[in-house]
Amino acid sequence: MGERTSLPAGKLPADLLETLLRRYGGRDPRLVVGPRAGEDAAVIDFGDRYLLAKTDPITFATEEIGWYAVNVNANDIAAMGGQPKWFLATMLLPEGQATPKMADALFGQIHAACEDLGVTLAGGHTEITYGLDRPIIVGVMLGEVEPDRMVTTAGARPGDAIVLVKEIPIEGTSLIAREKRPELRERGYEDAWLDRVAGFLYNPGISVVAPALLARDAANVHAMHDPTEGGLITGLWEIVRAANVGLEVSRETIPILPEGRRLCAEFSLDPLGTIASGSLLVILPEDEVPDLRTRLEHEGFPVAVIGRVLTREEGVWLKDGDARRPLPQFAVDEITKLFE
Repeated sequence: MGERTSLPAGKLPADLLETLLRRYGGRDPRLVVGPRAGEDAAVIDFGDRYLLAKTDPITFATEEIGWYAVNVNANDIAAMGGQPKWFLATMLLPEGQATPKMADALFGQIHAACEDLGVTLAGGHTEITYGLDRPIIVGVMLGEVEPDRMVTTAGARPGDAIVLVKEIPIEGTSLIAREKRPELRERGYEDAWLDRVAGFLYNPGISVVAPALLARDAANVHAMHDPTEGGLITGLWEIVRAANVGLEVSRETIPILPEGRRLCAEFSLDPLGTIASGSLLVILPEDEVPDLRTRLEHEGFPVAVIGRVLTREEGVWLKDGDARRPLPQFAVDEITKLFE
């Protein structure tokens, strides 16, 4: 990549990120899991407990961003087997648009999400910022886990089953309905249908805290990961890089929301590469899948086996009917097409 080449919106290219993390990542001996591509949170040794720390901004959504900020950060704590506990927010409000009503609404969204998860709003920073055209929230979630209950993305092992909990792309589907409502109404979509789909933010919801903690306790889970920006496919690639493995997934076994498939088609988005908060990848031995399925489906969380982990030498594949081809990669999330 040349020095003058500009980078696209979204995550840094994985190779560049890994280079930077190797060069500048921390080396403190109490840092159990440091900055690594594909891992959901940092892990710091606090004796009988590990402190889990995660930060993520909300950049695509313009509605309910306080709710998003709490949940996407809590998800990454839970995906490592931990309990989200304390939330901090840096809230940047746009100059010329910020009002007391806007600030109150954002704080109310954060409060509601924290209450729903049993998380405490512990601090942060709020300011009115020059040069913004919309509010931005950067969240920090802290949690804790007993050392022997921690789960990492890097724990995936050849022979493991790849399980997807809940459908995709929950966040992307809700986001399209919210951000493109006027255009969708012009295309004949009814308000009642759009209201229901926009509500996917809450039901089935973008939180995976409950199913992640259930999975941790229900089976011998080797790895968990919540696919977010870049969709399910990017989440799978993050597992490949973190665990140094290969994998094979089958397109026909991946559960896609009918509403998500329909709205993605309206804007020529691939659901497999569309932002997917609300689903959870669980990697575990094949013989543990029945116990996991029983426990999660009893609590209302659908479970689908979508593939298996291979050795790195066996490659990274997507089966599509009788065809087998290399797993695609998305340089940027498909949802960015909405804002071009």
